[in-house]
Amino acid sequence: VQLVESGGGLVQAGGSLTLSCAASGRTFITNAMGWFRQAPGKEREFVAAINWSGGTTYYADSVQGRFTISRDNAKNTLYLQMNSLKPEDTAVYYCAASPSSRATMRLETYAYWGQGTRVTVSS
Repeated sequence: VQLVESGGGLVQAGGSLTLSCAASGRTFITNAMGWFRQAPGKEREFVAAINWSGGTTYYADSVQGRFTISRDNAKNTLYLQMNSLKPEDTAVYYCAASPSSRATMRLETYAYWGQGTRVTVSS
């Protein structure tokens, strides 16, 4: 699976952005998908995950209620709608695909990664 993220950029605190992740290669519909992020000087952390059908989602406590993960299997695309952005959301955001159809929050369960898209939230 090849993954390409887009949609990052600079936004003011309180603003919104939508990230997209286009998948190609192996069948997308059978893969659970996730978003992770890595801030400067910090480890990569879980943001959100979704199962193959979109019926199950998980969120990090820090983004619960502000971010929404979704997928369009017909378009082989994963999304992350980010609202009420905060300066602490500044990071490189990565899309990831799991060999399993079941979503998890564990970074090590994801086998395929995109190159990342940078999100900067100014105060």
